Amino acid sequence: MDMKKRITLELRNRSPAEIVELVVDNSRSADGEVEGLTDEFTELEFLSVVNVGLSSLAKLPSLPKLRKLELSDNNLSGSLETLAQKCPNLTYLNLSGNKIKELSTLEALQNLKSLQSLDLFNCEITSLEDYRESVFELLPQVTYLDGFDQEDNEAPDSEADDEDEDGEDRAGPTGDYGEEDDEEEDEDGSEGREVGLSFQVNQANQEDYEDEDDYAEEEEEQQSTQGQKRKRDVDDEGEEDDDDEDN
Repeated sequence: MDMKKRITLELRNRSPAEIVELVVDNSRSADGEVEGLTDEFTELEFLSVVNVGLSSLAKLPSLPKLRKLELSDNNLSGSLETLAQKCPNLTYLNLSGNKIKELSTLEALQNLKSLQSLDLFNCEITSLEDYRESVFELLPQVTYLDGFDQEDNEAPDSEADDEDEDGEDRAGPTGDYGEEDDEEEDEDGSEGREVGLSFQVNQANQEDYEDEDDYAEEEEEQQSTQGQKRKRDVDDEGEEDDDDEDN
């Protein structure tokens, strides 16, 4: 599915201004450019465009509220200056799996003053000598590179991973279509199994209680029968003693 059609589908009859999160992973860009995104996505905070064949960001629209951008597994080798112009408030940028080779390519990110986390996994630049030290020096605003800070402390979970309070603002779940329905069905099935198991356990407990009550009743009857028998035996012994005295 081409990228433009995928974005139209993800809108789900909503206006672009209503969308806070948009995922169009694994769609196709016909000419290596961003397609289907417009300046109307004024509230967009999270955008994932993974593995769509991008080779340029020149057609990226202005996204003033965008905080997290996933661009991994594309063919980007430059044009990063567009990010500072169109997405000035980015705090997280994932460029893993692209064709970034030179440190100079990252100079365009210096104008992203709010950038805190940058991922460059599986890019050729990571094989450069003193790669991490050089990137931290070039981009002093970056706290985490490839998930770790300069002291090798792991980055905390990104705020963008938190669930939105209004789930309707979200668009484009990660993965294949239908997974949400499958998960809901699984949850419903799990609930059903839990209810069924709970019922069986309660029923088994009830049967145990009934068995205990039956046992208690049987024991009382047995004790009562034994008591009556002992009484009859005592009475019989008394009668025998009387007969002996008479003789």
